[in-house]
Amino acid sequence: MKTLIAAIALVLATPVMAQESPAALAELAVQQFNDAHSRLEAAESAPDRVKALTGVVRAYEDGLEAMRSGLRQVSLRESELSREFTDESGQYAQLLGVLIGMKPDASPEALVHPNGPLGQARAGMLVASVAPAVQAEVEDMRIRLEEVQILRELQSEALETLSQGLQDVQQARTDLSQAMSDRTDLPRRFTMDPERIKTLIDSSETLEAFASGLAVMDVVDGIAPMPAMEPGTWEAPVPGRPLRGFEEADAAGVKRPGWLWATRPLSLVTTPWPATVRYKGPFLDYGNVIILEPGNDLLLILAGLDEVYGDVGAVIPAGTAVGLMGGASPDLDDFVKNATQGTGASLSETLYIEVREGGRPVNPERWFAGGPL
Repeated sequence: MKTLIAAIALVLATPVMAQESPAALAELAVQQFNDAHSRLEAAESAPDRVKALTGVVRAYEDGLEAMRSGLRQVSLRESELSREFTDESGQYAQLLGVLIGMKPDASPEALVHPNGPLGQARAGMLVASVAPAVQAEVEDMRIRLEEVQILRELQSEALETLSQGLQDVQQARTDLSQAMSDRTDLPRRFTMDPERIKTLIDSSETLEAFASGLAVMDVVDGIAPMPAMEPGTWEAPVPGRPLRGFEEADAAGVKRPGWLWATRPLSLVTTPWPATVRYKGPFLDYGNVIILEPGNDLLLILAGLDEVYGDVGAVIPAGTAVGLMGGASPDLDDFVKNATQGTGASLSETLYIEVREGGRPVNPERWFAGGPL
């Protein structure tokens, strides 16, 4: 693969290529896959296996994204070259005719021009002036034909790496889920009575009422506050992009005091800050919800997950996995087809993100670095 990529880099270093060449994207993907595979092997004996596996899943997600971009660029470039050859077919036919006409002919008749020596000299000068342009056209066609061949080789060579990557990331997700279930080493701020949570859920008709009830429990139980933090320092809990902003109405005119965030299927969701797990599980029509307490009188609500991790009352470090998004893992053929066509699984899952201060919702932009991406 390394030899192939080096060859591609040389051939594709032409003015016709985009700044992000398929070769560069493929090399990045391979590096990220190799790094992720090494991390997966090392995670078996890591002191903090949960942390190691969290890094593995994220590394594979980055590698898959790079591979998706690389395959897309390969497909686009190959289509572009195919169109160029189709559009220029007439020109190339003329070029071949010129080349055939210029083939060496050493017969005595060919050396005698009808107009005599002067005509022969003029013909020679004309051929000499045309030859460099013809040679340039031939060289350009050769480079582009080589590029098509290498692009196809690149796509073929990438499939083996991609196939292993899709298997490994699924294994890493399974291992992470198990490691989170087995974890018992986290400090606890409190132990929540399941009956009290159930009573609160049954009496709460909205997510707002439920979150407010959790905040009241802090005061009643005298739970020690978490350390303060600076606003605008959180990273997004999962890669993606915003679909709807704070208090922005959806198609039905419903407004929610949070962000609706589009993500890829099975994406890993992590906490952006050290936090206490206040609640995890299903709630109304929000799907699986996890409510985190990153600071005193501050709650981060993440809703719409397929799986949620952690124990209520446990204090988890920043970057800890708290769940996985839903969706299905693509097989190799689907992944390649969707990547090359720019369709398919892309950002098909949605995560709802809400931040509450003092029991009231605030724009998450206040806490997340740079606001919505």
